[in-house]
Amino acid sequence: MIWQFDLLILTLIVICAIGALSMKDLLSAAIIFGIYSFLMCLLWAEMGAVDVAFTEASVGAGVSTILFIGAILGTSRRSKD
Repeated sequence: MIWQFDLLILTLIVICAIGALSMKDLLSAAIIFGIYSFLMCLLWAEMGAVDVAFTEASVGAGVSTILFIGAILGTSRRSKD
């Protein structure tokens, strides 16, 4: 494993997590969450857990993001906070 690549992915994961939590626009938060899931997929694949990476890519980055976006389209996009 290349530890610099792992460190870069881990840094981007933390940035995406903080970004998704701090967004006021729910659609942007859902998209950043999808990016977070894709980066987790890359991290799992880098660690050698290809089956977990495939599941994360299909369920986390694919289906969950589509369901979140579908639910957001039925509500208001902006948070009231």
